[in-house]
Amino acid sequence: MTCQTYNLFVLSVITIYFGRFGNSLILAQLQNDIDQLKADFNSSHSDVADGGPIFTDKLINWTERNEKRIILSQIVSMYLEMLENTDKSKAHIKNIREELSTLQKDLPDGLKKMKDLMDLAKLQMSDLKIQRKAVNELFSVLQKLVETSTSLKRKRSQFQRRCNC
Repeated sequence: MTCQTYNLFVLSVITIYFGRFGNSLILAQLQNDIDQLKADFNSSHSDVADGGPIFTDKLINWTERNEKRIILSQIVSMYLEMLENTDKSKAHIKNIREELSTLQKDLPDGLKKMKDLMDLAKLQMSDLKIQRKAVNELFSVLQKLVETSTSLKRKRSQFQRRCNC
């Protein structure tokens, strides 16, 4: 896959994953719109290949449906932010923005979860007050971990009993 098709690939993954496009005609039209957007951004420039992909390589690590919703919601938001500074009067930009906005509405929980992750990353764990709060919550966090771990083991055990492997 060339660097020039990464945006189409990501958009295709998003749209197909959420079942938005049952009609390949819409996807074909979107391909034309994206080709025009590539021309607007001069995405055939040689520096596009520098450093590898920015979105598609991130999707590989997110395997579960709920996990994908988190990363895809962030990617959709970033595309919408990028398109915010473009000429919105162009039909192809308008079409792409509308499709991305529709997809974003299907991902409301993903945006909140991504914000939660970003908030956690900002916590100053060297701050004594944060440490005290964290210690007070430790037992509850461990309970959730145990519940999650037990639930996963139970699911695996049930699958193995059903599976004739």
